[in-house]
This record gives sequence, structure tokens and C-alpha cells, in this order.
Amino acid sequence: MQENVIDQSRDVTILEILDRVLNKGIVLSGDLVVSVADIDLVYVGVRLLLSSVETMEQMRNKQMGTGTDINIK
Repeated sequence: MQENVIDQSRDVTILEILDRVLNKGIVLSGDLVVSVADIDLVYVGVRLLLSSVETMEQMRNKQMGTGTDINIK
């Protein structure tokens, strides 16, 4: 159980963070509203999914109920 705990005193490099994000995937969402005099002029909703292709294929295969990897060429 201790191997899953991150040591807080250890420095983490940007490569370790990027590796973890691409391995697990991350979803960022947000809203941007431009308004003048309390009148909303522009609304932009953003959803960003960041993951590796391999991770996305594994997730798709799990949702489809197949255990085999599908290679698309």
C-alpha cells in the first residue's frame, strides 16, 4: 500500500508529470464569458482531453468489452 503514496519531499520533474498525464489521461473544462455592461456578448465552453493514443485505445477497448488491441493503419 505504501508504494502508491507519493513522497511529498521529492522533487517532481515536468517529464514525470507529463508521463503520468499521458498514461492516465486528464480532462480540463472551463468557461469564458466576455461581457460589457453586464451583458454577455461571447460565451465559450471548453473541454480538453489530453491522453496518449495508446491510453485512448485501451479505454475504448474496455468500453466495447473487447480485450484485444485494434491496430488502425
